[in-house]
Amino acid sequence: MKVFMIGGTGLLGCAAAQLFIDKGHTVKSVALPPLPEGAPIPPEMELVWGNYLEMTDDEIKAMMAGCDCFVFAAGIDERVEFPAPVYSYYEKYNINPVKRLIGLAKDCGLTSSVVLGSYFAYFAKERPEMELTKKHPYIRSRIAQEEAALALADDQMSVAVLELPYIFGTQPGRKPVWVILIEQLDKMPGVTMYPKGGTAMLTVRQVAQTIVGAAEKNKGGNAYPISYYNLTWDEFLKIVHAAMGKPARKIIHIAKWMFKLFGKTMIKTYAKKNIEPGLNPVDLAEIMCMNTFMDKKWSVELGATDDDIKSAIFDSVKLSVDAFKGTRQLVDMKSE
Repeated sequence: MKVFMIGGTGLLGCAAAQLFIDKGHTVKSVALPPLPEGAPIPPEMELVWGNYLEMTDDEIKAMMAGCDCFVFAAGIDERVEFPAPVYSYYEKYNINPVKRLIGLAKDCGLTSSVVLGSYFAYFAKERPEMELTKKHPYIRSRIAQEEAALALADDQMSVAVLELPYIFGTQPGRKPVWVILIEQLDKMPGVTMYPKGGTAMLTVRQVAQTIVGAAEKNKGGNAYPISYYNLTWDEFLKIVHAAMGKPARKIIHIAKWMFKLFGKTMIKTYAKKNIEPGLNPVDLAEIMCMNTFMDKKWSVELGATDDDIKSAIFDSVKLSVDAFKGTRQLVDMKSE
Protein backbone atom coordinates (compact mmCIF):
# COMPACT_ATOMS: atom_id res chain seq x y z
CA MET A 1 0.00 0.00 0.00
CA LYS A 2 1.18 3.51 -0.81
CA VAL A 3 0.23 6.08 1.82
CA PHE A 4 -0.12 9.84 1.37
CA MET A 5 0.06 11.65 4.69
CA ILE A 6 -0.33 15.19 5.94
CA GLY A 7 1.89 15.63 9.00
CA GLY A 8 4.40 12.83 8.57
CA THR A 9 7.11 14.60 10.58
CA GLY A 10 4.88 15.26 13.58
CA LEU A 11 4.81 13.24 16.79
CA LEU A 12 2.03 10.88 15.70
CA GLY A 13 2.52 11.01 11.94
CA CYS A 14 6.20 10.15 12.20
CA ALA A 15 5.52 7.13 14.41
CA ALA A 16 2.79 5.93 12.04
CA ALA A 17 5.01 6.46 8.99
CA GLN A 18 7.73 4.31 10.50
CA LEU A 19 5.28 1.54 11.28
CA PHE A 20 3.78 1.67 7.78
CA ILE A 21 7.29 1.32 6.36
CA ASP A 22 8.20 -1.48 8.77
CA LYS A 23 5.16 -3.38 7.48
CA GLY A 24 6.22 -3.02 3.85
CA HIS A 25 4.16 0.00 2.83
CA THR A 26 5.52 3.19 1.28
CA VAL A 27 4.82 6.70 2.61
CA LYS A 28 4.81 10.16 1.05
CA SER A 29 4.15 13.18 3.26
CA VAL A 30 3.70 16.92 3.11
CA ALA A 31 5.11 18.67 6.17
CA LEU A 32 6.11 22.08 7.44
CA PRO A 33 9.71 22.89 8.33
CA PRO A 34 11.68 23.08 10.53
CA LEU A 35 12.52 19.46 11.19
CA PRO A 36 13.21 18.85 14.91
CA GLU A 37 16.87 18.13 15.56
CA GLY A 38 17.36 14.43 16.20
CA ALA A 39 13.81 13.47 15.19
CA PRO A 40 13.68 9.87 13.93
CA ILE A 41 12.19 10.68 10.54
CA PRO A 42 12.14 7.49 8.43
CA PRO A 43 14.70 7.94 5.65
CA GLU A 44 12.48 5.87 3.36
CA MET A 45 9.62 8.37 3.63
CA GLU A 46 9.30 10.73 0.67
CA LEU A 47 8.99 14.26 2.06
CA VAL A 48 7.54 17.30 0.35
CA TRP A 49 8.19 20.48 2.32
CA GLY A 50 5.42 23.03 2.21
CA ASN A 51 2.07 24.21 3.51
CA TYR A 52 -0.69 22.10 2.01
CA LEU A 53 -3.20 24.85 2.84
CA GLU A 54 -1.45 27.04 0.26
CA MET A 55 -1.25 24.35 -2.43
CA THR A 56 -3.66 24.11 -5.34
CA ASP A 57 -5.90 21.09 -5.87
CA ASP A 58 -3.82 20.10 -8.88
CA GLU A 59 -0.60 20.23 -6.84
CA ILE A 60 -2.08 17.97 -4.18
CA LYS A 61 -3.57 15.59 -6.74
CA ALA A 62 -0.16 15.25 -8.36
CA MET A 63 1.26 14.11 -5.03
CA MET A 64 -1.65 11.75 -4.38
CA ALA A 65 -1.33 10.09 -7.78
CA GLY A 66 -0.65 6.38 -7.44
CA CYS A 67 -1.44 6.28 -3.71
CA ASP A 68 -3.95 4.00 -2.01
CA CYS A 69 -4.51 5.53 1.41
CA PHE A 70 -4.72 9.07 2.82
CA VAL A 71 -3.85 9.87 6.46
CA PHE A 72 -4.63 13.24 8.04
CA ALA A 73 -2.26 13.52 11.01
CA ALA A 74 -2.34 17.30 11.30
CA GLY A 75 -4.66 20.04 12.52
CA ILE A 76 -4.86 21.78 15.89
CA ASP A 77 -6.30 20.98 19.30
CA GLU A 78 -7.90 23.05 22.05
CA ARG A 79 -4.57 24.12 23.54
CA VAL A 80 -3.75 26.39 20.59
CA GLU A 81 -5.05 29.88 21.38
CA PHE A 82 -6.91 32.15 18.93
CA PRO A 83 -9.07 35.27 19.08
CA ALA A 84 -12.82 35.01 18.66
CA PRO A 85 -14.44 33.41 16.82
CA VAL A 86 -12.19 30.44 17.59
CA TYR A 87 -14.47 28.07 15.66
CA SER A 88 -13.35 29.68 12.39
CA TYR A 89 -9.80 28.51 13.08
CA TYR A 90 -10.98 24.97 13.75
CA GLU A 91 -12.78 25.13 10.41
CA LYS A 92 -9.59 26.32 8.71
CA TYR A 93 -7.24 23.73 10.20
CA ASN A 94 -9.43 20.73 11.09
CA ILE A 95 -12.72 20.65 9.22
CA ASN A 96 -12.24 22.17 5.78
CA PRO A 97 -8.93 20.36 5.08
CA VAL A 98 -10.56 17.00 5.78
CA LYS A 99 -13.45 17.76 3.41
CA ARG A 100 -11.10 18.96 0.71
CA LEU A 101 -8.39 16.33 1.01
CA ILE A 102 -10.63 13.28 1.24
CA GLY A 103 -12.55 14.65 -1.73
CA LEU A 104 -9.33 14.99 -3.71
CA ALA A 105 -8.27 11.52 -2.59
CA LYS A 106 -11.49 10.11 -4.01
CA ASP A 107 -10.89 11.95 -7.27
CA CYS A 108 -7.43 10.35 -7.45
CA GLY A 109 -8.74 6.84 -6.86
CA LEU A 110 -7.48 6.34 -3.31
CA THR A 111 -9.61 3.79 -1.47
CA SER A 112 -9.13 4.57 2.23
CA SER A 113 -8.65 7.53 4.56
CA VAL A 114 -7.72 7.82 8.23
CA VAL A 115 -8.40 11.01 10.19
CA LEU A 116 -7.01 11.75 13.65
CA GLY A 117 -9.84 13.17 15.74
CA SER A 118 -10.65 13.62 19.43
CA TYR A 119 -12.27 11.58 22.15
CA PHE A 120 -14.36 14.62 23.01
CA ALA A 121 -16.45 13.70 19.96
CA TYR A 122 -17.04 10.26 21.48
CA PHE A 123 -18.28 11.71 24.77
CA ALA A 124 -20.41 14.31 23.00
CA LYS A 125 -22.24 11.42 21.35
CA GLU A 126 -22.28 9.16 24.41
CA ARG A 127 -23.43 11.86 26.84
CA PRO A 128 -25.84 14.09 24.90
CA GLU A 129 -27.34 15.36 28.16
CA MET A 130 -24.07 17.20 28.84
CA GLU A 131 -24.60 19.34 25.70
CA LEU A 132 -20.85 19.47 25.10
CA THR A 133 -21.14 20.79 21.55
CA LYS A 134 -23.21 23.76 22.73
CA LYS A 135 -20.77 24.67 25.48
CA HIS A 136 -17.42 24.08 23.78
CA PRO A 137 -16.48 25.32 20.27
CA TYR A 138 -13.64 22.80 20.07
CA ILE A 139 -15.89 19.82 20.75
CA ARG A 140 -18.46 21.14 18.26
CA SER A 141 -15.68 21.36 15.67
CA ARG A 142 -14.51 17.81 16.29
CA ILE A 143 -18.04 16.50 15.77
CA ALA A 144 -18.25 18.56 12.56
CA GLN A 145 -14.89 17.22 11.38
CA GLU A 146 -15.99 13.66 12.07
CA GLU A 147 -19.31 14.09 10.29
CA ALA A 148 -17.62 15.73 7.30
CA ALA A 149 -15.15 12.88 6.99
CA LEU A 150 -17.66 10.06 7.39
CA ALA A 151 -20.06 11.70 4.91
CA LEU A 152 -17.44 11.07 2.21
CA ALA A 153 -17.30 7.32 2.84
CA ASP A 154 -18.84 5.14 0.13
CA ASP A 155 -18.25 1.91 -1.78
CA GLN A 156 -15.04 3.33 -3.26
CA MET A 157 -13.68 5.11 -0.16
CA SER A 158 -13.44 3.77 3.39
CA VAL A 159 -13.04 6.42 6.10
CA ALA A 160 -11.91 5.89 9.68
CA VAL A 161 -11.89 8.65 12.30
CA LEU A 162 -9.79 7.85 15.36
CA GLU A 163 -11.21 9.52 18.47
CA LEU A 164 -7.97 10.04 20.38
CA PRO A 165 -7.64 10.74 24.13
CA TYR A 166 -4.57 11.86 26.10
CA ILE A 167 -1.42 10.70 24.32
CA PHE A 168 2.03 10.31 25.85
CA GLY A 169 5.43 9.88 24.24
CA THR A 170 8.18 12.12 22.94
CA GLN A 171 9.91 13.01 19.72
CA PRO A 172 13.52 14.20 20.05
CA GLY A 173 13.73 17.91 19.38
CA ARG A 174 9.98 18.61 19.57
CA LYS A 175 8.29 20.50 22.41
CA PRO A 176 5.63 18.36 24.11
CA VAL A 177 2.09 19.66 24.45
CA TRP A 178 2.28 18.98 28.19
CA VAL A 179 4.38 22.08 28.91
CA ILE A 180 1.08 23.82 29.66
CA LEU A 181 0.47 21.35 32.52
CA ILE A 182 3.88 22.13 34.00
CA GLU A 183 3.13 25.84 33.75
CA GLN A 184 -0.13 25.31 35.65
CA LEU A 185 1.45 23.20 38.37
CA ASP A 186 4.31 25.67 38.77
CA LYS A 187 1.82 28.40 39.69
CA MET A 188 0.37 26.32 42.53
CA PRO A 189 1.70 26.91 46.07
CA GLY A 190 3.74 23.73 46.61
CA VAL A 191 0.76 21.38 46.29
CA THR A 192 -1.30 20.21 43.33
CA MET A 193 -4.94 21.26 43.42
CA TYR A 194 -6.91 19.04 41.07
CA PRO A 195 -10.41 17.56 40.89
CA LYS A 196 -11.35 13.94 41.32
CA GLY A 197 -11.83 12.17 38.02
CA GLY A 198 -9.65 10.62 35.36
CA THR A 199 -9.09 10.04 31.68
CA ALA A 200 -8.43 7.52 28.95
CA MET A 201 -4.95 7.54 27.45
CA LEU A 202 -2.41 5.63 25.40
CA THR A 203 1.11 5.94 24.03
CA VAL A 204 2.39 7.35 20.74
CA ARG A 205 3.37 3.86 19.63
CA GLN A 206 -0.14 2.59 20.27
CA VAL A 207 -1.66 5.47 18.29
CA ALA A 208 0.63 4.55 15.39
CA GLN A 209 -0.60 0.96 15.60
CA THR A 210 -4.24 2.06 15.39
CA ILE A 211 -3.52 4.37 12.44
CA VAL A 212 -1.90 1.57 10.47
CA GLY A 213 -4.58 -0.87 11.59
CA ALA A 214 -7.36 1.46 10.45
CA ALA A 215 -5.66 1.91 7.08
CA GLU A 216 -5.38 -1.85 6.62
CA LYS A 217 -8.65 -3.07 8.14
CA ASN A 218 -11.37 -0.43 8.11
CA LYS A 219 -14.29 -0.86 5.73
CA GLY A 220 -16.94 1.82 5.23
CA GLY A 221 -17.25 4.89 7.41
CA ASN A 222 -16.48 4.38 11.10
CA ALA A 223 -15.47 6.38 14.15
CA TYR A 224 -13.28 4.43 16.57
CA PRO A 225 -12.96 5.41 20.26
CA ILE A 226 -9.23 4.90 20.80
CA SER A 227 -7.81 4.16 24.25
CA TYR A 228 -5.79 1.56 26.08
CA TYR A 229 -5.37 2.75 29.67
CA ASN A 230 -7.72 4.50 32.10
CA LEU A 231 -6.03 6.41 34.93
CA THR A 232 -7.52 8.56 37.66
CA TRP A 233 -6.07 12.06 38.00
CA ASP A 234 -4.39 10.94 41.23
CA GLU A 235 -2.66 8.03 39.49
CA PHE A 236 -1.61 10.30 36.65
CA LEU A 237 -0.37 13.12 38.87
CA LYS A 238 1.79 10.83 40.98
CA ILE A 239 3.73 9.95 37.83
CA VAL A 240 3.85 13.63 36.85
CA HIS A 241 5.21 14.61 40.27
CA ALA A 242 7.91 11.94 40.08
CA ALA A 243 8.99 13.21 36.65
CA MET A 244 9.13 16.74 38.06
CA GLY A 245 11.47 15.53 40.79
CA LYS A 246 8.80 16.08 43.43
CA PRO A 247 7.50 12.59 44.27
CA ALA A 248 6.20 13.63 47.71
CA ARG A 249 4.13 16.55 46.38
CA LYS A 250 0.65 16.49 47.91
CA ILE A 251 -2.56 16.36 45.89
CA ILE A 252 -5.52 18.33 47.23
CA HIS A 253 -8.88 17.56 45.64
CA ILE A 254 -10.95 20.57 44.65
CA ALA A 255 -14.73 20.48 44.36
CA LYS A 256 -16.53 21.10 41.10
CA TRP A 257 -17.77 24.51 42.27
CA MET A 258 -14.18 25.56 42.99
CA PHE A 259 -13.11 24.49 39.50
CA LYS A 260 -15.94 26.53 38.02
CA LEU A 261 -14.94 29.55 40.12
CA PHE A 262 -11.41 29.28 38.76
CA GLY A 263 -12.93 28.94 35.29
CA LYS A 264 -14.69 32.29 35.66
CA THR A 265 -11.34 33.89 36.47
CA MET A 266 -9.82 32.25 33.39
CA ILE A 267 -12.57 33.65 31.17
CA LYS A 268 -11.70 37.16 32.34
CA THR A 269 -8.01 36.49 31.68
CA TYR A 270 -8.76 35.22 28.17
CA ALA A 271 -10.95 38.26 27.48
CA LYS A 272 -8.10 40.62 28.39
CA LYS A 273 -5.85 38.74 25.96
CA ASN A 274 -8.56 38.76 23.24
CA ILE A 275 -8.67 34.96 23.26
CA GLU A 276 -11.70 32.71 22.96
CA PRO A 277 -11.00 29.31 24.52
CA GLY A 278 -11.99 26.20 22.61
CA LEU A 279 -13.12 24.60 25.86
CA ASN A 280 -15.19 26.87 28.09
CA PRO A 281 -13.22 26.97 31.40
CA VAL A 282 -16.37 27.01 33.55
CA ASP A 283 -18.16 24.14 31.81
CA LEU A 284 -14.87 22.22 31.57
CA ALA A 285 -15.42 21.37 35.25
CA GLU A 286 -18.11 18.86 34.23
CA ILE A 287 -15.55 16.98 32.12
CA MET A 288 -12.59 17.22 34.48
CA CYS A 289 -14.61 15.99 37.47
CA MET A 290 -15.75 12.80 35.75
CA ASN A 291 -13.97 9.66 34.58
CA THR A 292 -13.65 10.02 30.81
CA PHE A 293 -12.73 6.35 30.49
CA MET A 294 -13.07 4.21 27.37
CA ASP A 295 -12.85 0.51 26.58
CA LYS A 296 -9.67 -0.54 24.82
CA LYS A 297 -11.42 -3.12 22.63
CA TRP A 298 -11.51 -0.93 19.50
CA SER A 299 -7.80 -0.14 19.83
CA VAL A 300 -7.02 -3.82 20.22
CA GLU A 301 -9.13 -4.63 17.15
CA LEU A 302 -7.01 -2.17 15.18
CA GLY A 303 -3.77 -3.75 16.41
CA ALA A 304 -2.73 -1.85 19.54
CA THR A 305 -0.63 -3.90 21.97
CA ASP A 306 0.55 -3.41 25.55
CA ASP A 307 3.00 -0.61 26.21
CA ASP A 308 4.55 1.17 29.22
CA ILE A 309 2.20 4.09 29.82
CA LYS A 310 3.97 5.13 33.03
CA SER A 311 7.30 5.53 31.26
CA ALA A 312 5.60 7.39 28.41
CA ILE A 313 4.02 9.85 30.86
CA PHE A 314 7.30 10.22 32.78
CA ASP A 315 9.32 10.92 29.62
CA SER A 316 6.73 13.39 28.30
CA VAL A 317 6.66 15.32 31.55
CA LYS A 318 10.44 15.25 31.97
CA LEU A 319 10.91 16.79 28.51
CA SER A 320 8.12 19.28 29.26
CA VAL A 321 9.95 20.38 32.42
CA ASP A 322 13.13 20.92 30.39
CA ALA A 323 11.16 22.97 27.85
CA PHE A 324 9.53 25.01 30.62
CA LYS A 325 12.89 25.77 32.21
CA GLY A 326 14.43 26.58 28.83
CA THR A 327 17.21 24.02 29.21
CA ARG A 328 16.36 22.39 25.86
CA GLN A 329 15.90 24.03 22.47
CA LEU A 330 12.79 22.44 21.05
CA VAL A 331 10.54 22.96 18.03
CA ASP A 332 6.94 23.85 18.84
CA MET A 333 4.06 21.63 17.83
CA LYS A 334 2.41 23.00 14.71
CA SER A 335 -0.64 22.52 12.56
CA GLU A 336 1.41 21.03 9.67
